[in-house]
Amino acid sequence: MNPSERLRVAVTGATGNVGTSLVRALEREPRIASVLGLARRRPGLILPKTEWAEVDLSMERDGPRLTQYVEDADAVVHLAWAFGPTHDPVATWRTNVLGSLRLFEAVAHARVPVLVHASSVGAYSPGPKTGAGVSESWPTHGWPGAAYTREKAYLERVLDTFERDHPQTRVVRMRPGFLFKAESASEQRRIFAGRFFPGALLRPELLPLVPEFAGLRFQVLHTDDAADAYRRALLRDVRGAFNLAADPVIDGQVLAGLFDSRAVKVPSRAVRGALAAAWRLRMAPASPGLFDALLHLPLMSTERARRELEWEPSTSSLEALDAFLRGVRTGAGDATAPLAGRRIG
Repeated sequence: MNPSERLRVAVTGATGNVGTSLVRALEREPRIASVLGLARRRPGLILPKTEWAEVDLSMERDGPRLTQYVEDADAVVHLAWAFGPTHDPVATWRTNVLGSLRLFEAVAHARVPVLVHASSVGAYSPGPKTGAGVSESWPTHGWPGAAYTREKAYLERVLDTFERDHPQTRVVRMRPGFLFKAESASEQRRIFAGRFFPGALLRPELLPLVPEFAGLRFQVLHTDDAADAYRRALLRDVRGAFNLAADPVIDGQVLAGLFDSRAVKVPSRAVRGALAAAWRLRMAPASPGLFDALLHLPLMSTERARRELEWEPSTSSLEALDAFLRGVRTGAGDATAPLAGRRIG
């Protein structure tokens, strides 16, 4: 890419957790001329470089409008994703997979030079929980028991074909760990714990014990650091996948330290059984399949992102989790429909 060229970037899912961070990061970047934020509902955010447009990727009738929105873009960043309803995998497939296919077709039709896609650690096949972490060459067949991981893995195969058939488009796949920031706390509480879960319960003085069980080891990253990696991928002539995560790895002992409490070993079967019962009774939106996926996700090496993007997280995983927990307790949010703040309890 010509270093003097100023890019027009279209971003799907621009009002969500990553989208709001990315749009703000692009606002500060001199090499970005304009941003078109695409979302189902127009937000209240007013940003100098950014215009907003409404589109629903799950709706076939919105396909022509989607093509119109991306045809003048120098790059498209695809972040749109529906985590639920977890009881209706057909609904999430319609948005996440069929909606992505419509976007990829629009990108191909318009011959957009750059496509940056939000994949995930969830796309990876089960792997090691210890050691230096897997590279981007680790198989991406996902965990079969959860819609989220199946859909992320399926889109990896779709992009394999897209890259073969459309070599004129530079394709980048970002595979971050769990992404948190204070402003996303209310949305993520609703997604994973339910809209009526009292955020005030997540206080150190109320959690003297934290469960620790086999397989509870995962990676976390502050959303703003993920957005910085996306920005770098847009501006550099790179292709392929990039793992994104911050240190340290999160486990039961680390969580106990965060809450100033004590880790207590419990069988993972007991935790899963309680979650499955709550999910079947529709008391918890997170499915037991997602819990199984968490236990099998590999740890990732971020060496490629650090080397080729010259990317380094500015916030530790503990700081990211702490910001998220403070956001849950205070009902933090942002001026978009998905991130609307609300405090319960």
